[in-house]
Amino acid sequence: MHTTDFSPLFRNSIGFDRMQRLLDSTARLDTNAQTYPPYNIETQGEDEYRITMAVAGFSPNELDVTVSENTVVISGKHAEDTEVGEFLHRGIARRSFERRFDLADTIKVTGSYLDNGLLHVTLVREVPEEKKPRQIAIQTAGNTVSGGGKIETKQAA
Repeated sequence: MHTTDFSPLFRNSIGFDRMQRLLDSTARLDTNAQTYPPYNIETQGEDEYRITMAVAGFSPNELDVTVSENTVVISGKHAEDTEVGEFLHRGIARRSFERRFDLADTIKVTGSYLDNGLLHVTLVREVPEEKKPRQIAIQTAGNTVSGGGKIETKQAA
């Protein structure tokens, strides 16, 4: 297995610890273990997303959607088997699961709903006003800026 050393990238960067953890966890990811339950990640518009997960056989009280910092965790745990009868074939999985999704700082989970065996988790990008692009006034050598941010022009005597 080939590993990549990203330390030169982080040597001159501050505050990218989360990025380093994401890269490390992705490198260690076991792709065989991440197949159940199947899911889609869709874009619903420029700033809206949806995670759709196939959870056939789970009821709403057996599913849990938890948001903690920049991670959403979707888990399912079946209640005790109370079904009467003997199965000749059991093709619907009844195993517990936990699926984690890392979110950007600006992504917020707005809701979830279960419909026809599919769990939908809706997400929205909310960019705070201070992080939105803003235009900065360009000054010239003859102009100065006062405390209120307005440009005052002073003429020579």
